[in-house]
Amino acid sequence: MKEKGLYIKLIPVMLAFFAMGFVDLVGIASNYVKADLNLTDSEANIFPSLVFFWFLIFSVPTGMLMNRIGRKKTVLLSLIVTFFSLLLPIFGDGYMLMLISFSLLGIGNALMQTSLNPLLSNIISGDKLASSLTFGQFVKAIASFLAPYIAMWGATAVIPSFGLGWRVLFPVYMVVAVITILLLGATQIEEEKPEGKPSTFGECFALLGKPFILLCFIGIMCHVGIDVGTNTTAPKILMERLGMGLHDASFATSLYFIFRTAGCFLGAFILSRMSAKIFFGISVAMMALAMVGLSLFHSKEIIYICIGLIGFGNSNVFSIIFSQAIQSMPQRKNEISGLMIMGLFGGTVFPLFMGFLSDAMVSQLGAVIVLSVGVLYLAFLCPKLKVA
Repeated sequence: MKEKGLYIKLIPVMLAFFAMGFVDLVGIASNYVKADLNLTDSEANIFPSLVFFWFLIFSVPTGMLMNRIGRKKTVLLSLIVTFFSLLLPIFGDGYMLMLISFSLLGIGNALMQTSLNPLLSNIISGDKLASSLTFGQFVKAIASFLAPYIAMWGATAVIPSFGLGWRVLFPVYMVVAVITILLLGATQIEEEKPEGKPSTFGECFALLGKPFILLCFIGIMCHVGIDVGTNTTAPKILMERLGMGLHDASFATSLYFIFRTAGCFLGAFILSRMSAKIFFGISVAMMALAMVGLSLFHSKEIIYICIGLIGFGNSNVFSIIFSQAIQSMPQRKNEISGLMIMGLFGGTVFPLFMGFLSDAMVSQLGAVIVLSVGVLYLAFLCPKLKVA
């Protein structure tokens, strides 16, 4: 009975992980908006950068908010904000409207990622947390994987789009957000009370003075930068080097998420049997090999293989870093979670530099160079991780 009750609690939490994946629609959406509004790379890359900018602003305050209202209520708040972000694009895809929509999507996701991961730790704890977080990332990756397909089907009228075209993606995900709010709201989850008085901003940021926490924070920045950067740039590489149209090239985004989804699914089992440090090293090696391939080759098959390697390699990096960070200071779980999710600000930094360097070099090789810097840092971080 206890195990049955555990699964009942996990269902709405995992559905919230699916809603967490809505943020990755910004990659394919920014490419469609770029085509609709005839934007440059730098202008189009503002969209993913803007989404992840809000992680810098809201992550630490969300960690403090959780200490006051609890993790579950914070997740519910994040889902409500996400609902409104998905509602706006139904009315058009003008530049300002999409900026507001992606801003709300980023704010909602910052609230969600900060609160949902530690909420899961109220259901699953100990050495099973990393594999459970990875399974949550697998569920999240399903939403990420479906987004390009739903947008493409809407754009090509394969599914009824009600005049929305590719934007039919937004109401589809909006319905899922409503279902998640209802199910999670009806689920009882016991949360431990924070120890002592609530932390101040200064006390939260002071945790970055701990060397291991700082290394993990930068590692999260690089992980998300690689994730968002590949999501956004993969179609552009195919369009530039092989002359593909956007609809055909958007398969690259789906391919990335296929391998990321597979990596999360397999990682949940691998991490229960293999040292997280060893698996982390294997994952980074796969991404490093992919960066070499994307720098040197123009073959469609090799580009696809490289995209797949990045997807699989990057799929478990977040779970490993996040779990090691919060387990290093379990008494400060909420604050550490806020700091780690603030690292998702890397999704703002990387696309901006990738857009500027690509425009400067008049080639997507500039974007690959920026991604390679992130992979090199993860290789540097690997020896610092704990063996368990």
